Amino acid sequence: MALKIKKVGVVGCGTMGNGIVITCAQAGYPVVTSEVNNELMNKGLKTIDGFLSKGVEKGKVSKADKDAIMGRIKGTIDVKDFADCDLVIEAATENMDIKKKIFAQLDTIVPPQAILATNTSCLSIMHVATVTKRPDRVLGLHFMNPVPIMKLLEIVRTIATSNETLETGKEFGKSLGKTIVIAKDTPAFIVNALLIPYLLSAMRMYDNGVASKEDIDTGINLGLNHPMGPLTLADHIGLDTILFVADASYNEFRDPAWAAPALLRKMVAANWLGRKTGKGFYQY
Repeated sequence: MALKIKKVGVVGCGTMGNGIVITCAQAGYPVVTSEVNNELMNKGLKTIDGFLSKGVEKGKVSKADKDAIMGRIKGTIDVKDFADCDLVIEAATENMDIKKKIFAQLDTIVPPQAILATNTSCLSIMHVATVTKRPDRVLGLHFMNPVPIMKLLEIVRTIATSNETLETGKEFGKSLGKTIVIAKDTPAFIVNALLIPYLLSAMRMYDNGVASKEDIDTGINLGLNHPMGPLTLADHIGLDTILFVADASYNEFRDPAWAAPALLRKMVAANWLGRKTGKGFYQY
């Protein structure tokens, strides 16, 4: 039987975290979100307010609804404020040591029946779960970016995740209006396991001079009817993120499909990370 989720916690209010906060609050959940300091917390809440204000301007959200959504969100820098949450979703940096530290701390704060979830896009969830006394109540809830717009939620079950925890995750995802896919706890799960090698292959093709970046993107855009080509998509995701997932998965599989091309490493070293830095495969 699924646990009834009444209150949600979100660790981290950055790009993914604030999107998860918005989505949960829009679905009617009271949400507590944390950051490591007040500056980052205020930045995250300001981003949430800005996103909802744009919705009001476009007529997608009423002013009253926006105020109600903001009223359900509480920012904090004290993890003890997660003490009455039924579900806490960690959306911190993709670093195993940081995630383990967060989960070990949460395990001592949230109620014994509460579920702990990670939004990791590629790291082993079982390894994160090992630092808790509730590995049966740990799972992956991998949201797609931008969270309020993308319809998919990838739920990742470890070898220890209980049926009840999985059912609760599915019910929760549906309550957010998401379509659910279930994956086992293997590096990169479903979406990134198919996406990242494809993006790396496009980068190799460009680096080897097979075609221009524009022609590679147009070929996929119009030839496969994808909304954007692989190099445009890579810039949109962030080249540093792609490199991180590629390296983490290569270390697990040792499969050449996951080997990051030298060009990608050079671009990340140069801080050409795509849209977020104004330069990647394209200028922004």
